Amino acid sequence: MSRRALFLLVSLGVLWGIPYFLIRIAVVDYHPIVVAFARSVIGALILFPIAMHRKRLAQGISRPKWLLAFTLCEISAPWFLIGYAEQHVASSLAGLMIALTPIIATALGVVLSQERLNIQRACGLGLGLGGVVALLGFDDQSVQIVPVLALCLSALGYAVGPIIVERKLSDLDTTAVVTASLIVASLAYAPFVPAHWPEHLSLNASIAVGALALFCTVLAFQLLFALVSEVGPSRATVITYINPAVAAFLGIVLLNEPLTLGIIFGLLLIVAGSYLATRIPGRTYDVA
Repeated sequence: MSRRALFLLVSLGVLWGIPYFLIRIAVVDYHPIVVAFARSVIGALILFPIAMHRKRLAQGISRPKWLLAFTLCEISAPWFLIGYAEQHVASSLAGLMIALTPIIATALGVVLSQERLNIQRACGLGLGLGGVVALLGFDDQSVQIVPVLALCLSALGYAVGPIIVERKLSDLDTTAVVTASLIVASLAYAPFVPAHWPEHLSLNASIAVGALALFCTVLAFQLLFALVSEVGPSRATVITYINPAVAAFLGIVLLNEPLTLGIIFGLLLIVAGSYLATRIPGRTYDVA
């Protein structure tokens, strides 16, 4: 892996490990739909002048079907679902569940691209599943099923998003695509916002939403497109080697979330499974 790819991977891994901490703060005072809407609107307002200056905004809507698919998988569905889940589960657990993304991406690669499921990948998938069992089975507190399913759906969306980028959107201007996606997401959230708009604005929640928009959206999506272009969609998802560690650290240190056996074993198993599932081996041994 080149130095540029390594820099992109580490930077994006850190930037997308922070959102779980910020979302946890935001949803204390704001409904998840308001958090997702504000994040989308602020991001779109920042990027829109840049896209207009480059005179490439039209590229963002030149493939509406794939733009909608990317928006659904990478923005509109996960941002709401993760916010909903974090009303009920710890931010560290949310980050670890989303760390299943590379494993899901590998499974999709086997199904959609006829990639071979060798022993290494099969072990990776097994370890990832074991990590989920550890997270849900060894936790000191009972875990609610619906929030966990919401996180699993978010991980699925994050696995599909880079595939859409590589196959259908990689030749378009990055800023134009992200701007158009954020506008579409904002419009999708808008009808539901009035019913959930807060009576009072919270300083902490507002700062968290602003940071989500600026760093974890505007900057992070630029890095995502660059990383997918550099290493491809499957290997790009290995940012989740870093995400869960960052999410767990912030949750435990800053939010006083418990450090349980489930988190320790789940983190180790999911990261190991992700590594094996996405690593390109020198030799393969087919099992299917």
